Amino acid sequence: MDDEVKKEIILENYSNPSNYQKIDDGSYEKYNTNNDSCVDNLNFYIKIEDNIIKDLKFEGEACAISKASSSIFTDNVIGKSINDAITYIGEFENMIDQKPYNEDTLKDACCFCDIYKQNNRRNCAYLPYRGLKKYLENYINK
Repeated sequence: MDDEVKKEIILENYSNPSNYQKIDDGSYEKYNTNNDSCVDNLNFYIKIEDNIIKDLKFEGEACAISKASSSIFTDNVIGKSINDAITYIGEFENMIDQKPYNEDTLKDACCFCDIYKQNNRRNCAYLPYRGLKKYLENYINK
């Protein structure tokens, strides 16, 4: 993926984020994730049925990288089983840690493949992944 395509994907997902919506529906659970070093503070609303992530929305204040990453992230995990979502998160972690990863699994999230070069931006891109990973660990251990 060339640099121009990466920039276009990030800009589009920041300007017109998918699944950006506050939910006040009792059928969703809410969790929060934030970055201590900046303004990023996002609420996620998740609906899991039969171990499948049926829906995932988000809202809050975030930089362009966090908002774009959350948009791409929600698009890619909706419809996945809990185990597949955990695998997806692991692929993203591998990518930002400069380890081998599966581009086909990550799809547009590959636009963040060079994010490791800016450690503070790495945290921004990883924010939604870190939040869901923690949520799913608690969900599994209920």
